[in-house]
Amino acid sequence: MEKPYTFNLFHLLFLYLLLPFLTNSIPPPAQADHSEIISRFQQYLQINTSQPSPDYQKSTHFILSQADSLSLQSQVIEFVQGKPSVLLQWPGSDPSLPSILLNSHTDVVPSEYSKWVHPPFGAHIDEQGNIFARGSQDMKCVGMQYLEAIRRLRSSGFCPKRSLYLSFVPDEEIGGRDGAEMLASSDVFKNMNVDIVLDEGLASPSENYRVFYGERTPWWLVIKSNGAPGHGAKLYENSAMENLFKSIESIRRFRASQFDLVKAGLKAEGEVISVNMAFLKAGTPSPTIFFLFACQGFVMNLQPSEAEAGFDIRIPPIGNVESLEKQIAEEWAPASRNMTFEFKAKGIQHDDLGRPLVTATDSSNPWWTLWEEAIKKANGKIGKPEIFPASTDAQNFRKLGLPAIGFSPMANTPILLHDHNEFLNQAEYLRGIEVYEFIIKAYTSYIPPGGHGDSRDEL
Repeated sequence: MEKPYTFNLFHLLFLYLLLPFLTNSIPPPAQADHSEIISRFQQYLQINTSQPSPDYQKSTHFILSQADSLSLQSQVIEFVQGKPSVLLQWPGSDPSLPSILLNSHTDVVPSEYSKWVHPPFGAHIDEQGNIFARGSQDMKCVGMQYLEAIRRLRSSGFCPKRSLYLSFVPDEEIGGRDGAEMLASSDVFKNMNVDIVLDEGLASPSENYRVFYGERTPWWLVIKSNGAPGHGAKLYENSAMENLFKSIESIRRFRASQFDLVKAGLKAEGEVISVNMAFLKAGTPSPTIFFLFACQGFVMNLQPSEAEAGFDIRIPPIGNVESLEKQIAEEWAPASRNMTFEFKAKGIQHDDLGRPLVTATDSSNPWWTLWEEAIKKANGKIGKPEIFPASTDAQNFRKLGLPAIGFSPMANTPILLHDHNEFLNQAEYLRGIEVYEFIIKAYTSYIPPGGHGDSRDEL
């Protein structure tokens, strides 16, 4: 029979000495104050970083303050003056292992204030818990979820084996040339020894998370037409406007054929070539708005000698670019109709080794397998991997041959990036933090077979 336990003065003294440590300890993640987490998200959203005049100074100060609170190493780099890239590091215990990069951009697109039910930089929370703000989906949510996941992991005592980097880069919404593109080509990035990059994805209206392994390449095409000017009442062949309209009609038919594939469910949006008109410019300006035959500043009884139109073309990584270029030259802007064309931007389809800019989504890529397992452990559901319909900063890292996964943990959420009344529900935001906890823990703990980093060619 065991001797009865007696509670003596020694035990009381021990508990008395231990009490201050118990009361001052950091609460476990499950008991964390959600209101503080949401408040930090709101603070970031309330910083107006909309193009064309983003307040990068204020956003940089905020990010650095968060880094300080997490004891993360920080560095601010301005590849172009006034456009800071903020780089944070959580050092790993084994510096011989390649690192992980979690990328996000700090800028957002402009907003039409009158079209919003709540101010776009107010971060208002309605009765359903929806947080209304520009950047709530694209993509300040993800940047803050990275930080909050690290906060929880540090509180739990977790120590990464691999170093974890977080990059907060400028100007993604205007092409990213002065942000992620310069970071990816810098010596700073080479010294980081990155093996996998996570970047933004899209919200999912269903319960399945959307994930992206590649993206369409932008071609910005401008078609110009020339012809003899003439009286507004005259009918004649090969006027500038007539020739341009023929091109527009040819492009419209091509666009419809691609769109039909999407509407029929035969292809996803990211798998077809999209063409959308961005601008149409023609007409002879009137020297004075009081001119008898003028309207809205243009001469109405004169057919112009020049006309042009701009088109945003998006091509999937495995698209037939040779066939498209031939179609542009022979059908959309043929020289026989006094047409010319030029590309204002023309993205590439292959990485530095000549491979398509896609990331493997099977067992050949351990980072994909780890990501998939982490989502399942977080009780998340995954949809079919997709080609991102637009472009993101991830393209700059895929060009180097690095695997890059586009992912924003937003399920059961309408797609509202660049739209009026962009919002994210606070419960979904908090859920995304938990998801990133699993991903970061899996990635930074990964030791490849043999104990050495896999080559980038294999990934």
